[in-house]
Amino acid sequence: MRILLTNDDGIHAEGLQVLRRIALQLSDDVWTVAPEYEQSGASRALTLADPIRLRKLDAKTFAITGTPTDCVMMGLRDLVEGATPDLVLSGVNRGQNIAEDVTMSGTVAGAIEGMALGVPSIALSQALTRFHDEVVVHWETAETYGPGVIQRLLEVGWPREVVMNVNFPAVPPEDVKAVEVTHQGFRDHHIRRAEKRTDLRGRDYYWMGFDVKPNRPDEGSDIKAMADGHIAVTPLHIDLTHRETMHRLKPLLGGPPPKLKAG
Repeated sequence: MRILLTNDDGIHAEGLQVLRRIALQLSDDVWTVAPEYEQSGASRALTLADPIRLRKLDAKTFAITGTPTDCVMMGLRDLVEGATPDLVLSGVNRGQNIAEDVTMSGTVAGAIEGMALGVPSIALSQALTRFHDEVVVHWETAETYGPGVIQRLLEVGWPREVVMNVNFPAVPPEDVKAVEVTHQGFRDHHIRRAEKRTDLRGRDYYWMGFDVKPNRPDEGSDIKAMADGHIAVTPLHIDLTHRETMHRLKPLLGGPPPKLKAG
C-alpha cells in the first residue's frame, strides 16, 4: 500500500512525525507533501495568485509554500512517482477538528482533496483541553490507536464521496474508553473571538482565538464523544445541501424568476 501524508500545521509539526510513525506501521511506501508554514484554518484554499515554491527534503518528502489542498493535489498529480497512492492521511492535527470547525480545517481539507481526486482519505486530529502552548498534547494516544483504527476502516471501507474524520480525545491512551462512530455536532455557543490589542505605535490589531466554554452536546455527536473520552470517527461528505429545505422550496420558488412586488 502506498500512502501520501499531509497536514496543516506545517512540515516541522510534531503531529506530522506522529502521522509518519503511524503510517509506517501500515506500509513501507510512505510519501509526504506538507506546507512549508502553518496553514491552520486554511480550509480548502487553493493558491491561485502566487507561485508555489517546492523544497525537496528527501526522495519521498516535500515541503511547499502552499495550502493542504495544494499539497495533496501536487502530491497526487506531480510529486509522487509511479503509482497513485492508495490512501491519503492528513494530520495528526494539534487540536480537535469537530463540529462546525471541520468546514475551516486545513486538516480535513487535505483529506477532502484526496477524496475529490479519487483516493480514500482520512483526517486525524489529537484533541486538546485548551489551545495553549503549555498544554500537554497526548500524541501517544493518536500513535497508539491510529494504526488500528485506520486498518479497520480500510477493512470495512466507505463510499468514494466520503472522507473519514478521526479525533482522538485529550487523554492518555489508558484512559480512552471506546471508539464511537459519530455525527458532526454543532456547538450551542460561539467559541471563536477576536481580542483587540494596541501596538507600540498606538495602532490597533487583533488576535483570533478560542474561548473554553462548557457545551451541552447532542448524544452521538463528535463533541460528546470527545467529552466522554472516546475516539470519534465521523464520516463526512462535501455535499452541503440541506435536502429538507431544498424539497420545501421547490414548489414555492421553482419556475419563472419572481419579480419584486410593488409596495
